Amino acid sequence: MKVIKLYEYGYEPAALGFSLSYNSSIERAKELLPKYAIGKDSGENKFLRVMQVWLDVDMPRLMWQEADQYKIATTTLSESTMHTLSKRLLIQEDFAINISDELLTVINNKIFQYQNKQISILELKSCLPEGFLQRRIWNLNYATIQNIILQREYHKLNLWKIFIDDLVNQLDYPEFVR
Repeated sequence: MKVIKLYEYGYEPAALGFSLSYNSSIERAKELLPKYAIGKDSGENKFLRVMQVWLDVDMPRLMWQEADQYKIATTTLSESTMHTLSKRLLIQEDFAINISDELLTVINNKIFQYQNKQISILELKSCLPEGFLQRRIWNLNYATIQNIILQREYHKLNLWKIFIDDLVNQLDYPEFVR
């Protein structure tokens, strides 16, 4: 699994917007933002919705199913299995954890069969394990990141903890989400 922050923007507009709510200076707003980021109701920390983050994420499909629950203010552009799965044979590094060599051989045989028009894309995709890594560019905001942390940091799937730690360590304002 890999998480790379590509770009982050919105701190200055968030501080300006927050200053308007309290009729204060932007400098004073910047002092107050950490206090209002955590533990306040969504009306007080709505400035987090303005702060956008773009990520390059390579994680297993089993996590993308859960990540797809965070659809408010997020967009993903994905590496399509429909268009890329049959371009090459797969290797162990294409999976979150190693699969058996026998299973890898079966999948690669299916890729070969698909390339030769012997099976459908449905049959090829149906044999993929949930640990198959898929890369997406993910745009989300700090409020969504905070929500992911609240819901997934202690999730029984420990890959979420790894994802969260990798992401938070790259944020410009990690104190706003934890």
